[in-house]
Amino acid sequence: MKARLLALALFGLWSCGIAQAAEPAGMIVYQTDFGLRDSAVAEMKGVAKQVDRELELFDNTHEIPPFDIWAAAFHLAHLVPYWPPGTVFVSVVDPGVGTERGAVVAKLKSGHYYVGPDNGSLTLVAEQIGVEAMRSIDSEKNRLPGSEHSHTFHGRDIFSYNAARLAAGQATFESFGPALEGDVVRISYQHAEVVDGTARGVIPMLDVNYGNVWSNIDRATFEKLGIAKKEPVRVRIFRKGDQVLDMVMPYVDTFGDVPEGQPLLYLNSVDEMALAINYGSFAEAHGIGSGPDWTISLSRP
Repeated sequence: MKARLLALALFGLWSCGIAQAAEPAGMIVYQTDFGLRDSAVAEMKGVAKQVDRELELFDNTHEIPPFDIWAAAFHLAHLVPYWPPGTVFVSVVDPGVGTERGAVVAKLKSGHYYVGPDNGSLTLVAEQIGVEAMRSIDSEKNRLPGSEHSHTFHGRDIFSYNAARLAAGQATFESFGPALEGDVVRISYQHAEVVDGTARGVIPMLDVNYGNVWSNIDRATFEKLGIAKKEPVRVRIFRKGDQVLDMVMPYVDTFGDVPEGQPLLYLNSVDEMALAINYGSFAEAHGIGSGPDWTISLSRP
């Protein structure tokens, strides 16, 4: 999956020294699958404010589908480039909480930091941005005081607490625990490629408000097919290898280029190919989901 055009521009600035890798900058951005119907998110933020009331706390989303580590990985990778180096990201979609899965602090090559589980949530960050170094959190020494008997809320007791200490400058990256060698835990998925005149990829997410179906097939990969605007494209979608859709639609610039109720293929806001219905929900109309099990192919009819 390719990074956004603007994200690439930002990374270009960093690499030129205009925005160097920074020390923690007093800002934390949270994303979880907790929802907002109880106090869980507020408890995480309260812990951070107890560490330092001057910390700036922000939300990405707390509506990631429960247990959906892939969605956490996708949102994180597309979020990080838009924040200043030194920002600390806390991502908690953690169905393995309290087990042997890793609890880590990662320093990204962009100068940002991640605090959370090493359970696949860093898959796309590692690919698109890069992980410079990673430390295991020693949870015996680095946890919210008084939480020693709590084993199911690491988001509050370990991740938010230590993210706050890092962001506030009360702890250094090196102080959290031993350095980790090797790669992060990764989720396997279909990368964008062209094989025998067919572009293949995965459906990483749905545009939930409108039902548009996004792919990770970027513009450069799609252009290898030589299909021009307004030409027809054959679209096939599979779930776990079983075909669930086979149809032809035009490749156009925007929704209004086709009549109301008609399907279209277009470049979305992150420069990747997507499907939509003008004034309709493509995902709902055709029963399409997202994640590593959902793959897509584009070709000439």
